[in-house]
Amino acid sequence: MSFEVFRDVAKPIISGFGITARRLAKPKVTVQYPDERREQFPRTRWRHVLTRFDSGLERCIGCSLCAGACPARCIYVESAENTDQERYSPGERYAVRYEINMLRCIFCGYCQEACPTGAIVLRNDFELANYDRQDFIYTKEMLLEPVRSGF
Repeated sequence: MSFEVFRDVAKPIISGFGITARRLAKPKVTVQYPDERREQFPRTRWRHVLTRFDSGLERCIGCSLCAGACPARCIYVESAENTDQERYSPGERYAVRYEINMLRCIFCGYCQEACPTGAIVLRNDFELANYDRQDFIYTKEMLLEPVRSGF
């Protein structure tokens, strides 16, 4: 076997085994999920949440800027006019229907950045598994945070 063949074939294999050996020498970290959870990175973006004002009104005004900013086109917003009898948001309009297809979402955070009222935020809840494809379409009722009591 010539030196060139050794250099081109055997040397990468030996260096790969060296990387593996160094990795095996390090201590293993096991997290007992779900009792223990790893700390998420500060900029982690996972679960979408539609927020409310302290008064209980929805922040979403149905402007559809989040849908326009989404590169995956996974957000659908249908808006309607607020009336004096039924007021859902402080503006003229509110979102009657707000849906996010989580199978298409790439968790980029552009919807959060595009929202002028801060209605849509991405929180660090990463448990998003389901068994049925229809369960991955998050409706407004699933996304809207509950009304805080005491106000």
